[in-house]
Amino acid sequence: MAKTRISISLERDQAERIKQHAERAGMDVSGYLVHAATRQMAESDAVEEQFAGADALIAWAERAADGLPAEPAAEAATELTEQERREVEEALELAHGLDGHGGRPGHTV
Repeated sequence: MAKTRISISLERDQAERIKQHAERAGMDVSGYLVHAATRQMAESDAVEEQFAGADALIAWAERAADGLPAEPAAEAATELTEQERREVEEALELAHGLDGHGGRPGHTV
């Protein structure tokens, strides 16, 4: 198989680190970069395959949503009650890991 040359540009310190890692791996820089890129491509392919079903479901939901009526105007939305506002704040604090006093449980401020 004929080989193709690819030229890359990078910072001097990056190039030096790559050379050092290639040497430690007992490889030349070209082989090291091809190996690293091949591993990354295999990982990306595996992730895409893993999430293909979810991606297809999202695409289907987006197409289905195109046929739904638009959201009502913002001014038509009702205001929250005081109780609902407190519940929302508590949920947000919980989601952000806060303890109800603005601090994180187990951490000193």
